[in-house]
Amino acid sequence: MLSDVETNTVSPVFVGRAGELAALTDTLARAAAGEPQALLLGGEAGVGKTRLIEEFITVACRREAVVAVGGCVEIGADGLPYAPFATALRALRRALPEELTEALAGQEGELARLLPELGEADRSPNDEHGTARLFELAARLLERISATRTVVLVLEDLHWADASTRHLLAYLFRTLRSGRLVVIGTYRADDVHRRHPLRPLIAELDRLRTVRRIELDRFSRAEVGRQLTGILATVPDAALVDDIFDRSDGNAFFVEELACTVESCGDSSGLSDSLRDLLLVRVEALPEDAQRIARIIAEGGSTVEHPLLAAVAGLSEDDLDAGLRAAVGANLLLPSLDTDGYRFRHSLVREAVSDDLLPGERTRLNRRYAEALENDPWLVRTDERAARLASYWYAAHDAVKALPAVLQAAVEARRRYAYSEQLRLLERAMELWDDVPDAVRATLRPLDHAEAYPGCGCEPGANPLRYLDLMAEATVAARFGGDRERSLAIAKKALRILDGDRDPLRAAWFWVQRSLLMQSLSRGDGWQELATAEDLVRGLQPSAVHADVLASVASWGALHRPGPETLVAADRAVEYARLVGEESIELHARLTRGWLTIDAGDVEEGLAEMYAVRERSEELHLVGVMSRAAINLPSSLESTGRSLEAVAAADHGIEICHGHGLPESEAWVRANQAQSYFSLGHWDESRAAADAAAPLARSRKSNGLVAARRADLALARGDFEEAAEQLALNRRHLGLHDPQPQHLICPVRHAMGLAAQQGRLPEARAMFEAQSDTGLPPGTQQYALPLLHAAAAIEADARGLPATDPGRPAILERIRGHLKRLPMLVPVWAAYGVLIEAELARAEGADTPDHWCRAATAFAPLQRPYELAQIRHRWAEAILAASGDRTPAAGLLREAHAVALRLGALPLVESIELLAGRGRITLVGPGSPGGAGEDEGAQPAEPVPTVDAIESFGLTSREQEVHRLVAAGYTNRRIAEELYISPKTASVHVSNILAKLSVSSRGEAAALAHRFRLYSVG
Repeated sequence: MLSDVETNTVSPVFVGRAGELAALTDTLARAAAGEPQALLLGGEAGVGKTRLIEEFITVACRREAVVAVGGCVEIGADGLPYAPFATALRALRRALPEELTEALAGQEGELARLLPELGEADRSPNDEHGTARLFELAARLLERISATRTVVLVLEDLHWADASTRHLLAYLFRTLRSGRLVVIGTYRADDVHRRHPLRPLIAELDRLRTVRRIELDRFSRAEVGRQLTGILATVPDAALVDDIFDRSDGNAFFVEELACTVESCGDSSGLSDSLRDLLLVRVEALPEDAQRIARIIAEGGSTVEHPLLAAVAGLSEDDLDAGLRAAVGANLLLPSLDTDGYRFRHSLVREAVSDDLLPGERTRLNRRYAEALENDPWLVRTDERAARLASYWYAAHDAVKALPAVLQAAVEARRRYAYSEQLRLLERAMELWDDVPDAVRATLRPLDHAEAYPGCGCEPGANPLRYLDLMAEATVAARFGGDRERSLAIAKKALRILDGDRDPLRAAWFWVQRSLLMQSLSRGDGWQELATAEDLVRGLQPSAVHADVLASVASWGALHRPGPETLVAADRAVEYARLVGEESIELHARLTRGWLTIDAGDVEEGLAEMYAVRERSEELHLVGVMSRAAINLPSSLESTGRSLEAVAAADHGIEICHGHGLPESEAWVRANQAQSYFSLGHWDESRAAADAAAPLARSRKSNGLVAARRADLALARGDFEEAAEQLALNRRHLGLHDPQPQHLICPVRHAMGLAAQQGRLPEARAMFEAQSDTGLPPGTQQYALPLLHAAAAIEADARGLPATDPGRPAILERIRGHLKRLPMLVPVWAAYGVLIEAELARAEGADTPDHWCRAATAFAPLQRPYELAQIRHRWAEAILAASGDRTPAAGLLREAHAVALRLGALPLVESIELLAGRGRITLVGPGSPGGAGEDEGAQPAEPVPTVDAIESFGLTSREQEVHRLVAAGYTNRRIAEELYISPKTASVHVSNILAKLSVSSRGEAAALAHRFRLYSVG
């Protein structure tokens, strides 16, 4: 290779771009403050993107930033997986060897998929979490390496980026939150047409506030004049500037080429208006060997290694060096800084030379590249070898050679979790399939990876690939790569091929795939597809497919129809998986079985199985099972009332998910932990857990779950605007296409609570009736019992309101019917049963202190302070109504009030304070801060409502306060000032009051208050 060739920069003067350079430089200051920066730089080919980046890099280096540049690699029409990231990481490794080694510690095996020099990649089982793991670990690596120094990562030519590179870049732009890091991507704007794969990414990134985009314009006439002055080292004539400006239209690269031609010719006569012709004239001016080398390099890709070039060119070393020296000296080729090779100074030159090749020339060149690589695979980097060989043979139009090369490249792409590239290669193999004779197809590699799919040969791993096997690999690759629409289309096509063919196992496998895809695409719940698969395998000998079908049926049933039949399916899945030695499927099925066993009432046995699965999956490093256990175990513990244990299990799960780069699974675990913290009365921790889950959530379901947790807390704390917002988010994310009880019942409860707070009791009833008609089957106690409690409490709160009395008996009967059908097999479920019975009695005006005493006794050992505070409030109310004995009532109210204050449960605080006021009970006991001792006869300082009359109208505690002020003649503004709320909120309360009182004006509302003496000063 030439290392001593001197080349002059064509444009030594940096012209214009002051604003753009300032914007780039500004990212350095922001990054230095610990705020990662993301920027896209676009512009047409030749407009000066690279020159601007070079100038920025000079500034960054002066500020002691570490700069790593990586470019997307084009081979024909193909990109190499992760090419710019691999190049940039190599640069970081050279610049910061010790720091990078420290940041990589423990993750070399995973990150070797990006940078093969780190060693052999982990041979972990492939699953749909693989890409997410790799991306998360890459993000953390960059955050760690930039923790104490500014690091600039430049990724050039994104218009050539492969899908995996685009996905990783999008992930980084969305998730980077810390580190002194600047990530810049450049692309050709004129290449990004409507259907270009980069276009959706640019649109997505434009919606992120954290990403800035700069579009470079062409030079003005004055800027072209300054550029020519720098190139020609003299001030050009105005006529020459006008001529070149008109011909170049302000394109910086075109200006340079025209200027070089003027230097060679002495004037501008005879200049071509076509940039392509202009460039080719310069190439044709080179010696013959240099022209030949340029043509070879143009077809070899973005960069061609010197040994590979030598093998393809067939020139002597002296002739090769002479030709290279001429091309480099003419400023057409440049030595590559990253490899022992060469690249064109500008891609426009390469494209012009490549486009000028005759079809036969192009085919022969690609064949020579392929033959050279086959003869000596070490001519190129290991991570590029398979993809480039496949591309060369494909471009050589040799299907016999291309098909096996393409299939091998697909295997390499899968091992790197580059599933989108794997899919593209597998689809290319499908295209080539019919052009290859049977004798060649009989020598193809065996089935690579398609989960439980049975290869078409007699012995898995020993028989050549068949077309149906190819479709199975493509189905999984598309699903893992996120292209679920394409995956579904391939699965449907495979089933059409199998239609009428007696091949039930393979058909069943494709039906399971269709079920998964229908669910993930929100096209349905996937049950019909699973039922079809189950019918196909019924009566067949045990197999991996059979076990997989049963495990899928059990998992689906656990989410949608928990019960004895689903537990039987889980038992059979475990049995079949053991018989065929599929431990991964067995562990998945055992996890489902443990969950269902708990629902059936055998809590200890079910939890023991789930703990055992967690331990075994960690021994085998089955990440898919580990992530499921991390999610499902805390959820099952919480459902049985073991919230403290659930928090500990969630901590373990968070550690597992975080350590393996599983942000989506971690979001689920943290959201489950938020629920357990809520149950335990640690509401600040609950909010923190939900907030930590939010940025990790990637799917619609996990985002919906986070919204549900936030809605729980907002409702309990009286922030009804927040609750409504989170409920809307939950519904938008989850929809109605996959009606899992956990995703349907909780939002119904939230919506009922909001409707009741706003005086819309008929709507609350209608929601409950609709869910009641859908069903609350056994196995849904965790969600169904709180719903029944909410429905009963809403009816009890509205008792005596004339408009609601007629429908109440039917609603209460529905609640009792569901309660009878739900087995109360664990203490927390039984406690909810007692609480619901007490609320039902209150709704009928028949509750006694004994009802609430029994509920308090049931909840006392369960570490559920919020429910216990609610019960004590109602217990005190029942005592005051039954006997008027204020001493026990005072103790209960003080305990409940202290808990409600600590939790920030404002609606409960207000209700307790109103009841205390009506009962002449002070809530500050002896020795309390600010307390003056207990005085049961003390008068409250504020007016209090008369209990029986006001409750008949169903006003909330806040509405009672507002109504009292309306009766006193206050305006909305004065009400807002008195109660420390906004005028708008006061107006909403007044509207609700008018609706509940069935009056049309404030005056009527005030008259009603005076007529019934609803408020009196004590």
